Amino acid sequence: MRPRILQTIIIILCSSLLGYFIGVSKVNFEWANYKPQISIINREPPTALSAVDLAPFWTVWQKLETSYYDKKVIDPKKLLDGAISGMVGSLGDPYTVYLPPVQNDEFKQGLAGTFSGIGAELGMEGKQIIIVAPLDESPAQKAGLKSSDSILKVDGKETFGWTLSQAVEKIRGPKGTEVALLILHKNEEKPLEIKVVRDTIVVKSVTAWVKEIKNIDTLKESPVLKDKTEKIGYIRLSQFGDNTNKEWLSAISKLSMQIGQEKNISGIVFDLRNNPGGYLSDAAFIASEFLKSGVIVIQDDGNGNKKNFNVERKGLLTEIPLILLINKGSASASEIVAGALWDHKRAKLIGETSFGKGTIQQAEDLGGGAGLHVTIAKWLTPKETWVNGKGLTPDIQVNLDIKKKYDTQLEKAVLELVK
Repeated sequence: MRPRILQTIIIILCSSLLGYFIGVSKVNFEWANYKPQISIINREPPTALSAVDLAPFWTVWQKLETSYYDKKVIDPKKLLDGAISGMVGSLGDPYTVYLPPVQNDEFKQGLAGTFSGIGAELGMEGKQIIIVAPLDESPAQKAGLKSSDSILKVDGKETFGWTLSQAVEKIRGPKGTEVALLILHKNEEKPLEIKVVRDTIVVKSVTAWVKEIKNIDTLKESPVLKDKTEKIGYIRLSQFGDNTNKEWLSAISKLSMQIGQEKNISGIVFDLRNNPGGYLSDAAFIASEFLKSGVIVIQDDGNGNKKNFNVERKGLLTEIPLILLINKGSASASEIVAGALWDHKRAKLIGETSFGKGTIQQAEDLGGGAGLHVTIAKWLTPKETWVNGKGLTPDIQVNLDIKKKYDTQLEKAVLELVK
């Protein structure tokens, strides 16, 4: 009996050890061969990045899928978008951004001149979302939003640390819906909640006319200009978008014909206030209207390579006296135009110090509707001034006095033309 008992014990012990070994090996095998529960089309890195160890990335993804308690919120597409956004955000550049399909589409709609939202260009100061400029006649402008306002909350959610694309996604929405913004005006201590009803925003880039000063609506209450019979030309450029150049050529052609038919035109006021910018090439196109020749802007890639953008066409307004209006909402491409005209002593700047965005972004479609904006260079004025973070300082500083019923900045510009 004893030999049989011993034999049985040995068999049981061997079976247990074998089972343990197989079990442990199976766990190790499964762990080593775990793959995220997604279909990976291409995971091979470019040759230049072959030394990058992506093991931590896949380990974290794996841990989230296996360990996170609420499995229904795990969306592989959102995980990927978040990972890319985090990678881009690590550069610390608010203008280098990854745009998932919805945000990329909204950005393109904005440049096309039609979108649904509140009508405000957004920017960043540090990690705080701010308003660069409300668009003309937009719900944002009518609700009292101003350049340099900080947006502290959107519908009760704090915005500190948000990316620009997150802010755009939360603030835009269907026509007729309402968004609640907690706003802190510049130089004020107490924030206030402003509710804005979204609408379809149709942006007309260019407005131009010739009028007697006394007939200009925004100056009729001016005590020094209300009886003036001199005529001035006025050009308002609200943004640089997809249709700007076409609109500009049409408007300026009509304006120049009017100027040619009139006898007492004192000059032109070119209004770039609250113009948040757009394409660099369009800035060169617009500035060429007022300059006979020379450099408009210099692109500096940071590696010692500089490229000059010169006057590219024969302008119609190269001789007439010119005053240019700017404010803290004038940014990017509008600063390029202002800087070029000022450096060439073609125009006097009146208003407030501009926003100070001195970098150039390249927009690329990544497929699937997503996009990437990458800062590829900085831009310099013809005299190689970099305005980034400091803006352009006007020749004559004039703050807009909202307590008065007339445009105090436009008033000063007109006075400079007729003095």
